[in-house]
Amino acid sequence: MAKITAAEVNNLRKSTGAGMMDCKNALVEAEGDFDKAVDILRKKGQKVAAKRADRDSSEGAVIAYVNDTNTQGAIISLNCETDFVAKNDAFVALATEFAKTAVNYNSKEEFLNADFGGMTVAEKLIEQTGVIGEKLEIGAFEKVTGEYVGFYIHAGNKIAAITALSANVAGSDVVAKDISMQAAAMGASILSYKDFDPAFVASETEARIAVIEKDNIELGRLGKTLKNIPTFISRSQLTDAIIAETEEKLKAELKAEGKPEAIWDRILPGKLERFISDNTTLDQEQCLLDQNFIKDDKITVAEYVKSIGDVTVTDFKRVSIA
Repeated sequence: MAKITAAEVNNLRKSTGAGMMDCKNALVEAEGDFDKAVDILRKKGQKVAAKRADRDSSEGAVIAYVNDTNTQGAIISLNCETDFVAKNDAFVALATEFAKTAVNYNSKEEFLNADFGGMTVAEKLIEQTGVIGEKLEIGAFEKVTGEYVGFYIHAGNKIAAITALSANVAGSDVVAKDISMQAAAMGASILSYKDFDPAFVASETEARIAVIEKDNIELGRLGKTLKNIPTFISRSQLTDAIIAETEEKLKAELKAEGKPEAIWDRILPGKLERFISDNTTLDQEQCLLDQNFIKDDKITVAEYVKSIGDVTVTDFKRVSIA
């Protein structure tokens, strides 16, 4: 039997992340051959992975990373079975190393086949499944490219977002992080209302009206105040003609109220702004640039971005583990 030293066990442990006894046993079985010991541990991982293939890996860590030039960013989620493992420092460190690798690839498939310390990322996942004893997999993979890319990871590593800007100017680092924080916190799904599919907006409007009408039946039965039924839910529905028609209606209301025409110009902008706000609830929920900025709700995200100059948000991605 080959004599196994503590240094050999430690080297194998550093290389694979496996426990000390697992490393020692693998080296004993391999008669001191390091590569064979690695292969033994990998095969153990394959056996564990096969046994746990049908397990639910709904926990994990979400990590974002950008390259040294801040022109490319990636988010990955390293999924596992339990929150206990997800919070482990070694697990988060592994997820971070995966994210650093992911930023160099354009698809999840490319990333899984990428080299990771002499094996592929996919092989590393199997190896670590054997080490940790839980099913591990890459859940999400997102990539953005831009003139300046920044990111934000929410405390606890359950939500992260990356944002690409059209220019690298003074303040781009702060804005990219702030917009990523906005996306992480508010859960936007697209950049602007201009990106909505009209059929989706129409369907969503119909569905929301139906829900409110149903609620109003019960509220009416209870003698409570009924909810306002919206005509529109997105700026994409508010054509120039509708805005003009609304303005005329507001003028008629001011006239009926006896407000002097000389002060209408001071009152109308606020009323129009309120009308637009009341009829763009879908935008506030799903459109990043059209949301109120979380650090100053008097302005939109788009207005905040413009505060540093001729810069726009060109792309963003958000990943979360519920």
